[in-house]
Amino acid sequence: MEKKLQGIKKKVIECTKCELSATRNNAVPGKGNYKSDVIFVGEAPGKNEDMKGEPFIGVAGNKLSTALESAGISRNEVYITNIVKCRPPKNRVPTAIERNTCQDYLKKEIEIINPKIICVLGNTAFNSLLDGKEIIKFRGKVVRKNNQLYFLTIHPAATIYNQKLISVLKKDIKKLFKLIQKIKEGKKVKIDIEHMP
Repeated sequence: MEKKLQGIKKKVIECTKCELSATRNNAVPGKGNYKSDVIFVGEAPGKNEDMKGEPFIGVAGNKLSTALESAGISRNEVYITNIVKCRPPKNRVPTAIERNTCQDYLKKEIEIINPKIICVLGNTAFNSLLDGKEIIKFRGKVVRKNNQLYFLTIHPAATIYNQKLISVLKKDIKKLFKLIQKIKEGKKVKIDIEHMP
């Protein structure tokens, strides 16, 4: 599994499939525990991630780490990635073409890790993975699509602009790990939304 992920990482780093490859400093493949029960999927790398080639290491990454720690989880225990692997100029929202271009990389990451649940961070990931809009209305919910479970929450960057949302993110992350524990124990998890393919 680890070798397969390294293969994906190499392909991401060498990727020139879209125009973002011309403006990036570094492509940013997913990173973390390949045996993780959960994959966190965000939008795209920001400035810090683009400079270092690692996901979620800027301010939003610190907010995610804080939320994980409040649930008693270390970042080393999870796998973190993005819908788009290169930073869009000026941190704009990735276009549909950019998202579709990176789609295969994410599909492979999910296939290799085979998580019990995917944590969808924010609107871009919600739209890309589940055709959803306005994640704030659905946060804290569990969606099942093609037999894969998804947990919806806000993007950690939202907590930078609205400090009140950090407690929302922490609450959601705690709920997520309680759900994961239930799944591991073979208990039934309430599905809030059945996503039709």
